[in-house]
Amino acid sequence: MNSPQNILIVDDDPNVLEVLNARLTSAGFNVIRADGGKKALACMQRRSVDFIISDMKMPHMGGMDFFTEARQINPGIPVLFLTAYGTIPEAVRAVKAGAVDYLVKPFDGRELVKKLKEIMSKTAPVSVDEGRSVTDDSFSMATKSPVMRDLYDLVEKVAASSVNILILGESGVGKEYIARGIHRISPRRDFPFVVVDCGSTPAGLLESELFGHVKGSFTHAIRDKKGLIKEADTGTLFLDEIGNISSEMQTRLLRFLEDYKIRRIGEISKTTVDCRIISATNTNLLKDIEEGRFREDLYYRLRVVTLNVPPLRERPEDIPVLARFFVTRFVEKNRMRSVKIPPETIAWLCEYPWPGNIRELKNALEAAAVLCQDGVLTRKDLHLTGLPEIRKADPVIADTLSLEETERNTIIRALKEARGVQKQAADLLGISRRAIHYKIKKYGIDVAGI
Repeated sequence: MNSPQNILIVDDDPNVLEVLNARLTSAGFNVIRADGGKKALACMQRRSVDFIISDMKMPHMGGMDFFTEARQINPGIPVLFLTAYGTIPEAVRAVKAGAVDYLVKPFDGRELVKKLKEIMSKTAPVSVDEGRSVTDDSFSMATKSPVMRDLYDLVEKVAASSVNILILGESGVGKEYIARGIHRISPRRDFPFVVVDCGSTPAGLLESELFGHVKGSFTHAIRDKKGLIKEADTGTLFLDEIGNISSEMQTRLLRFLEDYKIRRIGEISKTTVDCRIISATNTNLLKDIEEGRFREDLYYRLRVVTLNVPPLRERPEDIPVLARFFVTRFVEKNRMRSVKIPPETIAWLCEYPWPGNIRELKNALEAAAVLCQDGVLTRKDLHLTGLPEIRKADPVIADTLSLEETERNTIIRALKEARGVQKQAADLLGISRRAIHYKIKKYGIDVAGI
């Protein structure tokens, strides 16, 4: 049996978490604990998770909602639900949606471990990377774009070394996918790949998250904590949205990059860490340097090699390939009937500017695959997911419209549809709130006037 490296246990009852932790740890599993669905999702963004055991009824985010969002992060993750008698119907619905099984509370710990091992012996490892090749020692993605083929060639060249890499590109173009691909074909492939979301982690917590702390070093530091840099020892540390870190954190990170030694908060001694640094951002760091928001010396430490990932609108020849790939994989993962994408729908997909890039394309197609009738995905199904209609303009006028104007108009339409609520508009476009804030500022859109 191939035992999972990490099991994420999710329950709002601390006593249940303690019991699960003790039972699973004694059985030889590594355990990650979360006392709610949102915290569990954050753990999945930062850590590698091989299996999830979750309560079905939890405040703020129920088991089914958690399951849906967890599968967005890792489509193939096995999930076992713990359910009280009254929520058995919900657990059954979750199993029909793809969960592996459920146990009724109160459960026997030995039965849980036995069932877990049975499931793991039958469940083949599933790749969580979009477009991952079948073999682990290669890195490729179906593409007809010469620019992307050149990018993949460059990735294969730099992966063998340990030089630091900076990946540039708009939100949703697949920067993390590129970073994971580099790690997967590098000599560090058998060691951790640790993701740090510098954009969503509060500045006050980022230092502790990265460097760790010792018990009692500050309020609420109730136990020693190993930082994520140390977690990445011998592996790869991926710093996403690096352009958002504070000036203090820039200084601390620069010091680490000078000697690759860390000192936890509240600790005197330093520890050497051997990890490769891959950073990513959708901001213009050179402009930030000119305006004093980003350290130039840190920039050159991070940017030994730069990889530029082009937006989807600049490689429309990839859209048909990606569309069929995403739909095929989605229906297979969810055991749905096959879904066809007719040529007229493909043509429409190629005309749309995709301001949210590959992430938006993937989300829209998966939603449309659920909504479509008779196994045929149409333009109407895409509009039902929140994508606006593309109105044909006069050819003379259309020729003068730039891609940026098209993107700006798309964002405005989404904001109007959401009545000015930026989060809802971001959801309609399949992009993050951070991305829509950036684009609203970039295009000077007056949200109050919408």
